[in-house]
Amino acid sequence: MQKMVLGSTLALISALAAPFSLAQDVAPDVMLKAVTSEVIAIIRQDKDIQAGDPAKVADLVETRILPLFDFTRMTRIAVARNWRLATPEQQQALTLEFKTLLVRTYSTALSGYRDQVIEYKPLRLTPDATEVTVRSDVRQAGGERMTIDYYMEKTPAGWKVYDVKIVGVSLVTTYRDTFAGKVRDSGIEGLIKSLSDKNRQSGFKT
Repeated sequence: MQKMVLGSTLALISALAAPFSLAQDVAPDVMLKAVTSEVIAIIRQDKDIQAGDPAKVADLVETRILPLFDFTRMTRIAVARNWRLATPEQQQALTLEFKTLLVRTYSTALSGYRDQVIEYKPLRLTPDATEVTVRSDVRQAGGERMTIDYYMEKTPAGWKVYDVKIVGVSLVTTYRDTFAGKVRDSGIEGLIKSLSDKNRQSGFKT
Protein backbone atom coordinates (compact mmCIF):
# COMPACT_ATOMS: atom_id res chain seq x y z
CA MET A 1 0.00 0.00 0.00
CA GLN A 2 2.84 2.36 0.89
CA LYS A 3 4.50 1.71 -2.45
CA MET A 4 1.27 2.44 -4.31
CA VAL A 5 0.79 5.72 -2.46
CA LEU A 6 4.40 6.74 -2.99
CA GLY A 7 4.26 5.83 -6.63
CA SER A 8 1.15 7.85 -7.34
CA THR A 9 2.37 10.88 -5.42
CA LEU A 10 5.78 10.76 -7.07
CA ALA A 11 3.98 10.78 -10.39
CA LEU A 12 2.33 14.00 -9.34
CA ILE A 13 5.63 15.47 -8.20
CA SER A 14 6.94 14.66 -11.65
CA ALA A 15 4.37 17.07 -13.04
CA LEU A 16 5.90 20.07 -11.38
CA ALA A 17 8.60 21.15 -13.79
CA ALA A 18 8.27 22.87 -17.14
CA PRO A 19 9.75 25.83 -19.00
CA PHE A 20 7.14 27.93 -17.13
CA SER A 21 9.12 27.30 -13.93
CA LEU A 22 12.02 29.38 -15.17
CA ALA A 23 10.01 32.60 -14.97
CA GLN A 24 11.56 34.35 -11.99
CA ASP A 25 8.66 36.70 -11.30
CA VAL A 26 6.03 33.97 -10.97
CA ALA A 27 4.83 33.12 -7.45
CA PRO A 28 5.76 29.53 -6.53
CA ASP A 29 2.20 28.37 -5.88
CA VAL A 30 0.99 29.86 -9.17
CA MET A 31 3.85 28.15 -10.94
CA LEU A 32 3.05 24.76 -9.42
CA LYS A 33 -0.62 25.02 -10.30
CA ALA A 34 0.12 25.96 -13.89
CA VAL A 35 2.75 23.35 -14.64
CA THR A 36 0.86 20.62 -12.81
CA SER A 37 -2.15 21.21 -15.03
CA GLU A 38 0.03 21.27 -18.13
CA VAL A 39 1.91 18.05 -17.44
CA ILE A 40 -1.11 16.14 -16.19
CA ALA A 41 -2.71 16.99 -19.52
CA ILE A 42 0.32 15.50 -21.29
CA ILE A 43 0.11 12.31 -19.22
CA ARG A 44 -3.61 11.91 -19.89
CA GLN A 45 -3.16 12.36 -23.62
CA ASP A 46 -0.09 10.17 -24.09
CA LYS A 47 -0.90 6.47 -23.87
CA ASP A 48 2.76 5.57 -24.26
CA ILE A 49 3.67 7.48 -21.10
CA GLN A 50 0.77 5.87 -19.26
CA ALA A 51 2.09 2.49 -20.37
CA GLY A 52 5.57 3.37 -19.11
CA ASP A 53 7.36 3.76 -22.44
CA PRO A 54 11.01 4.21 -21.29
CA ALA A 55 12.04 6.71 -23.96
CA LYS A 56 9.00 8.95 -23.56
CA VAL A 57 9.08 8.76 -19.79
CA ALA A 58 12.79 9.61 -19.77
CA ASP A 59 12.18 12.57 -22.07
CA LEU A 60 9.39 13.89 -19.87
CA VAL A 61 11.58 13.51 -16.78
CA GLU A 62 14.54 15.26 -18.40
CA THR A 63 12.54 18.17 -19.75
CA ARG A 64 9.99 18.65 -16.97
CA ILE A 65 11.53 17.53 -13.68
CA LEU A 66 15.18 18.46 -13.76
CA PRO A 67 14.77 22.22 -14.32
CA LEU A 68 12.70 22.69 -11.17
CA PHE A 69 14.69 20.84 -8.51
CA ASP A 70 17.78 22.02 -6.63
CA PHE A 71 19.64 18.72 -6.61
CA THR A 72 22.73 20.14 -4.90
CA ARG A 73 20.75 21.24 -1.87
CA MET A 74 18.73 18.02 -1.87
CA THR A 75 21.93 15.96 -1.84
CA ARG A 76 23.42 18.12 0.91
CA ILE A 77 20.34 17.51 3.06
CA ALA A 78 20.40 13.76 2.40
CA VAL A 79 24.11 13.36 3.10
CA ALA A 80 23.77 15.61 6.17
CA ARG A 81 26.90 16.25 8.25
CA ASN A 82 28.97 13.93 6.08
CA TRP A 83 28.64 16.48 3.28
CA ARG A 84 31.42 18.51 4.95
CA LEU A 85 33.74 15.51 4.77
CA ALA A 86 33.48 15.34 0.98
CA THR A 87 35.83 17.19 -1.34
CA PRO A 88 34.29 19.50 -3.97
CA GLU A 89 34.80 16.76 -6.55
CA GLN A 90 33.10 14.18 -4.31
CA GLN A 91 30.22 16.57 -3.64
CA GLN A 92 29.74 16.97 -7.37
CA ALA A 93 29.80 13.20 -7.87
CA LEU A 94 27.34 12.65 -5.00
CA THR A 95 24.96 15.22 -6.46
CA LEU A 96 25.10 13.62 -9.90
CA GLU A 97 24.46 10.12 -8.57
CA PHE A 98 21.69 11.21 -6.19
CA LYS A 99 20.02 13.14 -8.98
CA THR A 100 20.11 10.02 -11.15
CA LEU A 101 18.65 7.97 -8.30
CA LEU A 102 15.75 10.39 -7.86
CA VAL A 103 15.14 10.67 -11.59
CA ARG A 104 15.03 6.87 -11.78
CA THR A 105 12.46 6.85 -8.99
CA TYR A 106 10.35 9.50 -10.70
CA SER A 107 10.59 7.73 -14.05
CA THR A 108 9.36 4.48 -12.55
CA ALA A 109 6.46 6.22 -10.84
CA LEU A 110 5.42 8.54 -13.64
CA SER A 111 3.12 6.06 -15.35
CA GLY A 112 1.28 5.51 -12.06
CA TYR A 113 -0.77 8.68 -12.36
CA ARG A 114 -4.48 7.82 -12.12
CA ASP A 115 -6.56 11.01 -12.17
CA GLN A 116 -5.77 12.24 -8.68
CA VAL A 117 -7.04 15.74 -7.90
CA ILE A 118 -4.64 18.29 -6.42
CA GLU A 119 -5.84 21.24 -4.37
CA TYR A 120 -3.28 23.90 -3.43
CA LYS A 121 -3.70 25.90 -0.26
CA PRO A 122 -3.44 29.72 -0.32
CA LEU A 123 0.15 30.95 0.02
CA ARG A 124 1.04 34.14 1.83
CA LEU A 125 4.14 35.36 0.04
CA THR A 126 6.00 38.45 1.27
CA PRO A 127 8.04 40.46 -1.26
CA ASP A 128 11.32 39.58 0.46
CA ALA A 129 10.62 35.86 0.90
CA THR A 130 13.45 33.55 -0.20
CA GLU A 131 12.01 30.27 1.10
CA VAL A 132 8.40 29.09 1.16
CA THR A 133 6.34 25.97 1.68
CA VAL A 134 3.60 25.35 -0.85
CA ARG A 135 1.04 23.02 0.70
CA SER A 136 -1.44 20.86 -1.15
CA ASP A 137 -3.99 18.10 -0.68
CA VAL A 138 -4.28 15.18 -3.07
CA ARG A 139 -7.56 13.33 -3.43
CA GLN A 140 -7.60 9.84 -4.91
CA ALA A 141 -10.66 7.91 -5.97
CA GLY A 142 -11.37 5.36 -3.26
CA GLY A 143 -8.38 6.52 -1.22
CA GLU A 144 -7.60 8.84 1.64
CA ARG A 145 -6.77 12.49 1.16
CA MET A 146 -3.01 13.05 1.38
CA THR A 147 -0.94 16.13 2.06
CA ILE A 148 2.04 17.02 -0.11
CA ASP A 149 4.22 19.98 0.91
CA TYR A 150 6.82 21.47 -1.41
CA TYR A 151 9.77 23.24 0.22
CA MET A 152 11.10 25.83 -2.20
CA GLU A 153 13.83 28.44 -2.35
CA LYS A 154 14.21 31.50 -4.53
CA THR A 155 17.35 31.31 -6.67
CA PRO A 156 18.72 33.43 -9.53
CA ALA A 157 17.14 30.85 -11.86
CA GLY A 158 13.71 31.10 -10.20
CA TRP A 159 11.93 29.08 -7.52
CA LYS A 160 13.37 25.60 -6.95
CA VAL A 161 12.11 22.62 -4.94
CA TYR A 162 14.65 21.27 -2.43
CA ASP A 163 12.43 18.85 -0.53
CA VAL A 164 8.98 17.29 -0.72
CA LYS A 165 7.05 15.94 2.24
CA ILE A 166 4.28 13.41 1.69
CA VAL A 167 2.02 13.06 4.71
CA GLY A 168 4.79 14.69 6.74
CA VAL A 169 7.55 12.36 5.52
CA SER A 170 10.49 13.95 3.69
CA LEU A 171 11.53 12.25 0.47
CA VAL A 172 15.07 13.56 0.92
CA THR A 173 15.77 12.85 4.58
CA THR A 174 14.51 9.26 4.23
CA TYR A 175 17.90 8.53 2.65
CA ARG A 176 19.93 9.90 5.58
CA ASP A 177 20.28 6.73 7.64
CA THR A 178 21.23 4.62 4.63
CA PHE A 179 23.77 7.16 3.43
CA ALA A 180 25.24 7.63 6.92
CA GLY A 181 25.63 3.88 7.32
CA LYS A 182 27.40 3.57 3.98
CA VAL A 183 29.81 6.39 4.89
CA ARG A 184 30.56 4.72 8.23
CA ASP A 185 31.31 1.44 6.49
CA SER A 186 33.26 2.59 3.44
CA GLY A 187 33.61 6.36 3.45
CA ILE A 188 32.41 8.96 0.97
CA GLU A 189 33.87 7.05 -1.97
CA GLY A 190 31.95 3.98 -0.84
CA LEU A 191 28.68 5.94 -0.88
CA ILE A 192 29.42 7.29 -4.35
CA LYS A 193 30.20 3.79 -5.64
CA SER A 194 27.07 2.35 -4.04
CA LEU A 195 24.85 4.96 -5.72
CA SER A 196 26.66 4.56 -9.03
CA ASP A 197 26.29 0.77 -8.96
CA LYS A 198 22.56 0.99 -8.22
CA ASN A 199 21.99 3.48 -11.03
CA ARG A 200 23.89 1.39 -13.56
CA GLN A 201 22.19 -1.83 -12.53
CA SER A 202 18.88 -0.13 -13.22
CA GLY A 203 20.00 0.95 -16.66
CA PHE A 204 20.49 4.63 -15.76
CA LYS A 205 23.82 6.18 -16.67
CA THR A 206 25.27 9.38 -15.19
